[in-house]
Amino acid sequence: MAATLTIRDETPGAQSFREWSLEVLTERLSVRELIESRVYQEVQDYNRRQPAEFHGLVQPSDAERTLNGCRLKKPRQLDWHEQRDRAIAAFESNQILVLINDRQAESLDQEFDVTPGTEVTFLRLTLLVGG
Repeated sequence: MAATLTIRDETPGAQSFREWSLEVLTERLSVRELIESRVYQEVQDYNRRQPAEFHGLVQPSDAERTLNGCRLKKPRQLDWHEQRDRAIAAFESNQILVLINDRQAESLDQEFDVTPGTEVTFLRLTLLVGG
């Protein structure tokens, strides 16, 4: 049975800059499955529509950052596997924190129940240059 999550993207010191719903196929997910589902959906949406900007969890390798997303240097189809690997690496290196109902996820294997009202926040941390 499908379940729906509310997804928010945030950066420290700023309010949520994007909020949307993600439908998942199960009522219990690991953080890894959550990231995979999210990245798969956003890449499929981008590839289908080819908008001017990509608003994804992680920036594609050949993209330039814009105010609320990134612009690919030349339009192309994105590979969701590559984006998934980049997102998982960002989680593992603490560049992205995942908050499930305001509780921080500790590992990719951590599981949680998807219930009505489940909210997931992806908090993108900015690395400071020079310490």
